[in-house]
Amino acid sequence: MEIFSNLEVDVNGEEIFFVNKKILAAFSGRLGKLFGKLAGTSSQQKVIFHDFPGGAEGFELITRFCYNNGEIEITPSNILLLHCAANFMEMKKQSSKFETEKFLKVIQCWTWSELVLGLRQCQDLFEVPDSSSVLQKFLDLFVGRLASLNVASPYTSSSENSNSKLSCKASSDSVKSYLSRGTCWFRDLVFLNIDLFENIIQAMVSQKLDHSMICSFLFYYLRSKTLDSSPAKKRKIIETTINLLYLLDKSPMCPKGLFYLFGLALHSRIRKCCKNKLEALVGAKLDHAMIDDLLVPSPSGKKYVYDLNLILRLLKSFVAENNFSLYRLKNVAHLVDLYLAEVVPDPHLKPSKFLALAMVLPDFARDSQDRIYLAIDTYLKVHGSLCKDEKMKICSMLNYSKLSKEALVDLAKNYEFPPSKMLGARIFQQYKVKSVIEDSTHVQTSGDSPFCCTRKGTRIENVGAENTLLCA
Repeated sequence: MEIFSNLEVDVNGEEIFFVNKKILAAFSGRLGKLFGKLAGTSSQQKVIFHDFPGGAEGFELITRFCYNNGEIEITPSNILLLHCAANFMEMKKQSSKFETEKFLKVIQCWTWSELVLGLRQCQDLFEVPDSSSVLQKFLDLFVGRLASLNVASPYTSSSENSNSKLSCKASSDSVKSYLSRGTCWFRDLVFLNIDLFENIIQAMVSQKLDHSMICSFLFYYLRSKTLDSSPAKKRKIIETTINLLYLLDKSPMCPKGLFYLFGLALHSRIRKCCKNKLEALVGAKLDHAMIDDLLVPSPSGKKYVYDLNLILRLLKSFVAENNFSLYRLKNVAHLVDLYLAEVVPDPHLKPSKFLALAMVLPDFARDSQDRIYLAIDTYLKVHGSLCKDEKMKICSMLNYSKLSKEALVDLAKNYEFPPSKMLGARIFQQYKVKSVIEDSTHVQTSGDSPFCCTRKGTRIENVGAENTLLCA
């Protein structure tokens, strides 16, 4: 019996199909209802679909199913597309829609390559209406497989499906550094668009996968996808990465990856909310930063060379997170001292900003203030027009007890400093020499005891760990 075509179907403007409407309507509730309204019309009819799942490929699957009297081979390469297309066409009972849902139950037996194949389908179908439930179920099963994946990806180790093998060698050293024996699957998933990638990460967090591994995957994806992306796409990837990182524990975050993200964000116009989140993340890891990470140029329109306000925000964030970790505080204090040496030659650096930078960390973060002294010395030389009060305010941050003998000698004859500070340095230098002599002859009773020594109207007090010089 000859089957004639009496229906023209335009699928998303991609392709035109000529089919028998009776055969399709026998399985499709959507077409059945449409043709029911047009009963009695014998002329050639045309249907236009604008958002058919999978486009021409999806419609061809449905057509094949209908012409085959409800039979079609369901495989990992077509199962999700078939389900979404069947759902769109409102396929009747016992049709592919129900078969695919049943077939999803065997996903646990799929090979890694079949799972990745299914994931590729998800990428094109996730925005299809009424498809999210089955696709989310697939994603959850996929992530469940990742949770137990402790070896290299089967794409790189299995002999089957040789056409789909992928090498674990990355195209650059920076990307390659993120790969290890247990994470070669990172490379297998780089094809993900940012929306599906976000869904995958959220599923990982929800299923409590190791946060360190999730973090590494995030940074690997970031490095891989931003190498040749457009500015708009790069900005979206950066913002999504920041939001996803904010879902994770901060402790296992890789500082190297975090500062790489920070560098990318500085050159992208990310939203303020993402910027604030990133600053909090970077600030918490500031003790791992290098001086180059902090030398951020100032925003356009500003006179000063470096973005001091940004660095101050990072430092305050660090102090809020790590105020009780002396080791980490000392590391950041050293970094701040190096940063001060870079910024003090700037003639536009205001005294208030200089003081804020020098004093943002607690005094106990530094064992020595020699670098602070050198920074003040440079600042006073560059800003020779400062008034006496401004000079005194800047110099008041110096703690003589934390200056070396050499620094005290230099300060005592440094005419850039106010005379009272020079005199104070001389007196404290003499006091330190006397203390050394007394210690060697065991004259001093206790290192913990407060003491008071008067010389020519000048009193020096030792209070706790700090020394205060009062000049009469």
